[in-house]
This record gives sequence, structure tokens and C-alpha cells, in this order.
Amino acid sequence: MVVGGDWRKRVQKLLTVSLSDLNPFRGEETFLSVDIGSSSVKMLEVRGTGGGARVTAFGAMPTPPRALQSNMVYEPSAVADVIRTVAEGRGMRAKKAVTAIPGPAVIIKRLSLPAQAPEEAESTIVVEAGNCIPEDLENVNLDYQILGHSDDGKRMEVLLVAAKKDIVTSYTDTIRLAGLTPVIVDVDYFALENMFELNYEAEAGRVVALVNIGARYSAINILKGGQSTFTGDVPVGGRDITDSLMRDLGVSPEEAETLKSGGTVPKIPASQARVSLAAACEGVIEEIQHALGFFWSAATDEAIDRLYLSGGAVRTPGLAEAMARRVETPVEVVNPLNHLAVDPRADTQALRQSAPGLAVAVGLGLRRPGDK
Repeated sequence: MVVGGDWRKRVQKLLTVSLSDLNPFRGEETFLSVDIGSSSVKMLEVRGTGGGARVTAFGAMPTPPRALQSNMVYEPSAVADVIRTVAEGRGMRAKKAVTAIPGPAVIIKRLSLPAQAPEEAESTIVVEAGNCIPEDLENVNLDYQILGHSDDGKRMEVLLVAAKKDIVTSYTDTIRLAGLTPVIVDVDYFALENMFELNYEAEAGRVVALVNIGARYSAINILKGGQSTFTGDVPVGGRDITDSLMRDLGVSPEEAETLKSGGTVPKIPASQARVSLAAACEGVIEEIQHALGFFWSAATDEAIDRLYLSGGAVRTPGLAEAMARRVETPVEVVNPLNHLAVDPRADTQALRQSAPGLAVAVGLGLRRPGDK
């Protein structure tokens, strides 16, 4: 999937759930950010917007096994129970929720078509969508945005966005089952960018890569001068490190997670654990490096100036350093809370310990209905 220029904000607008009773100017209203991942459900209650946003509550729980498959929620009732438990346990009162579907579940295409009147454009675009989207159009949520026209006015650039209806519905139904109202369905790629915009300064002409290592896949968003240029994903993540440790050392899933967090396991010498951990990380790093080369290096001779890592797996000892050596560029583990105020009532210790894994949740927490 490729996204260029400032498409991200246009796509976000297209994916916003329209609710007529919402007032987009109520900036101090509180919303729930619900990041439903394959390993955990992370939730933030956020009041306000932009640089004035404040986290008023935080909570997370493991996602039920096999609840997420093929980019959709297969067990909505079980996941809804988790969302309710987190919300009630952490005293979250907001009822309007912002969530995200995985980037691999969304199809984004850029089309160049002959310029035509708006009343004619829709039918032309639908025909083109049928040619370039590998799904029956009856089965997808489809929208488009005319981005602009060529200098001579003879052609128009169109952004086409499609997501399978059953995937989007699986997330919104889950939110509703939890007693909440889904107001925005975003995409994790773009939530990462929201987080970055709040916490880091984009420099003109500089290229940065945002890489979020999830449990089963890693999302990539490459920005140039602060604007999204390429997005994509790699089917590797923290679960691959866990599985590798289990195979190599004969440890349980729980023991593997302990090693990933820098702990020790009885009967496993520290030196042996370090060697196995380095080998496990190397497999994930190699795939991410290959993807970065495919998405960027193969298309341009510009170098990536800095790579920002996020996701729970980045706390694995040595992973960030090994990534920097492999990609030969500075690597920084993000802190999504750099410029985000935290209410004293929130569990600040848990928040800061979990910070690298909250990049998507923070990005979602900054989204509001009516965003342009």
C-alpha cells in the first residue's frame, strides 16, 4: 500500500464515522482510544486535542487467544468483555470511542483520470475501482477524494479508499457490544503519524521512518518533511521473537516473554539467553530492513535520516541497537508521552513502562470527529 503527500488526513476524513449528533468543536470532550491488537487491548481516556490533550486514564489487558484473525475481530463478545473490564476497572467514563483497523486491511489507490464534472466523476471512479480493487465492490466500504487537477486542467488526481465491510463492522460491532459508540475508525499507519506530529519536530527535506513492531506484523510509515510518502507492513513482529526463543531454548511462552523484557529464567544461562535473543531479533530486523529497502530505497536515492521504533517488542534488550547497525541510520525508541499531559489520577508508572507500545493508542487518542 502506498500513500503520498498529505493523503493521510484525507483518508482519515473518509474513514470517519458520521454521527449527526456530534459537535466537532467540543475540543474538551473526552474520548476513549481503543487499540485492539492481537496480543493486547490498550485503552486511553483522552480529554482535549492537540498539544492540549491530556490522558485521564489508562488500562490494558491481553486479547483473548484467536480473537483476532485475518485482520478482523472473530470473537467480538470476548473482546468487548475485555474493553468493558478495562474501562470499568480504570474508571473510564467516556462513551465515544476511536479505534483503528490494521493497515493491511485497507486498500488505498491513487488514480489519474481525465478531468470531468463532479456529476460524471463518480460513475467513472466506481468503474475504475472495479478494475483496481481485488474485491467485489458490494463487499467494501468505498469512498474517494478528488485531490486536484494537472496544470493544464485535463487530468485529475483521485484518492480511492476501500476497506472490507466485514472487517470494519467487526471492530465497530465490538465497540458497540462494549457499551461504547464508535465515532472514528482510523488506520494504524496514520495513528502512528498523529503520535509523531505531537511529539517530534519534522524537518523540511528530512526522511524518517516510523516502524511499529506489533505482535504479528510491523507497520511502516515513511515521512518526508513531515508528510506521509509511503506506508506498508511486514508480516513479522514480537510473536516471532517469542516463538524463536521457545524453539531455541525450550522455554514456555511466559518464560520467553520474561527474557524479552530483560529478565532471567531458571536453568537458562544468561549468556545462552543473550545469544538466542539476538538471533531471534535478527530475523525480525532483517525483514523490516528488506521492507524499508522495498518501500523506499528501491524508489529513490534518498537516504532515511532517522528511524523511530515503537511497539511492545522494542523493549527487547539489544533490538534497537541491532536495528541501527543493520539499517545504518540512527534509531530512536519513541516516547509517545513526550508532549502529552497525564492526569495525576492515571496510572503514570504503568503508562511510562508501557510507553513504546502505546504509539498507536496515543495517535488514536488525538483524533476527533470533524478533523480536516
